[in-house]
Amino acid sequence: MAANGGLLERRSSVRRSGSTVKEEPAADHGAEEHATGPSTGPSDMDVMKEKFGKLLLGEDMSGSGKGVPSALALSNAITNLAAAVFGEQRKLEPMSPDRKARWKKEVGWLLSVADQIVEFVAKKQLLDNGVEMEVMCTQQRRDLQSNVPALRKIDAMLLDYLDGFKDRNEFWYVKRDSCSETEKEESNTSEEKWWIPIVKVPPNGLPPASRGWIQHQKELVNQVLKAAMAINANCLMEMAIPESYLESLPKNGRASLGDALYRIITDVEFDPDDFLSTVDLTSEHKILDLKDRIEASVIIWNRKVHNKDGKSAWGSAVSQEKREQFEERAQTLLLIIKHRYPGIPQSSLDIAKIQENRDVGFAILESYSRVLESLAFNVMSRIEDVIVADNVAREKAKKDAPAGPEPASIPDGSMADSMTLLDFMGWNGDAEGKPDDQSPLAAEQAQDDGRLMKLPNIMTNLKQTYMDVLGGPARN
Repeated sequence: MAANGGLLERRSSVRRSGSTVKEEPAADHGAEEHATGPSTGPSDMDVMKEKFGKLLLGEDMSGSGKGVPSALALSNAITNLAAAVFGEQRKLEPMSPDRKARWKKEVGWLLSVADQIVEFVAKKQLLDNGVEMEVMCTQQRRDLQSNVPALRKIDAMLLDYLDGFKDRNEFWYVKRDSCSETEKEESNTSEEKWWIPIVKVPPNGLPPASRGWIQHQKELVNQVLKAAMAINANCLMEMAIPESYLESLPKNGRASLGDALYRIITDVEFDPDDFLSTVDLTSEHKILDLKDRIEASVIIWNRKVHNKDGKSAWGSAVSQEKREQFEERAQTLLLIIKHRYPGIPQSSLDIAKIQENRDVGFAILESYSRVLESLAFNVMSRIEDVIVADNVAREKAKKDAPAGPEPASIPDGSMADSMTLLDFMGWNGDAEGKPDDQSPLAAEQAQDDGRLMKLPNIMTNLKQTYMDVLGGPARN
């Protein structure tokens, strides 16, 4: 009995010692939490776990397997992050440090998926006995290896351009509600974008130096916008056309375009500018509708040229050569619309491709280039608001000024005109190292501005792009 009592006493002491051991970490954790203070929010690890958890679930929080594919989930994640970070960028001013840090951190997490997308390549390996043999190794897919660094460079340049507007007091912003109706009409922003403030400049306009600097910034952002648009267009063209979109197409190009537009585009004397001048492009909805119809006709003609619709071409009144010509004309129109109206929403074909895409690499390139294209377009639009306000103020000053001899005018865009595309990209046009014809003022600014560096090469597997189609007739 005494032995049993001793055994029970020993077991209880073991339990007590075990409970004491278990309680010690809790006491230390509480002391550490008290020393460091209460947490202000979720840690980076928690945020990353949440984001990648949603990606793995395909945005289906129930876990029942009804989520979207991984490619679409990753595309939506990049798009939603950009909307949350850049949605508040309504002025020409640097981004807040919190939003900039969040963008760099979280977009880096999402882009890290591209590091795991590889392909097999043949490499030569020298063995210990001196024999050289060819082995298969893995490396990052070529389009991602080239375009992801290029997009990161574009991203950094856009943020640097916004930082350049710090402490620029030549113009300022006022709320739309505090402006008169005349000022609202004179502004470059429409009533549909009521959330964008109205820019104000001095009564006599911007000083000549500030005016040239603003114009210079517009040219820089425009080059970045074109680079992002090129990557996005190439990526979309590489994506397969969904069967659901093909099934919704009309039976021929005339039914897609309509009789009036079909006669113009199939005329012997075809001019893209004349075609666009005959179409009502006064609203964003009408521009998007025209783009949808032209894209549909391009696909219809392409399928008939390659006989992918399963119908014989013997009974057709249009020859194969004519269809190829009509397809080239329609592609030229699409390219002109894309560059003339870069801020329009995505077409029905683009949306269908993004939703049905299963290639994760394409999803990363398309979404990342799209959000950077949108940011560049918004920055350039805000710069154009300043230029329009400056032009209005100068015209008012000329009307109100007393009659007299006109002073010698200073070229507004002297600095911007002196900067060519080669100068912006940091390339030397002369292979022998001769000095170019760049003006001293532009050369000094290019030297001081460390951002004017060559963009990485844009990699694409396309054999022919819209730019090739447009550039072909121009060289003849």
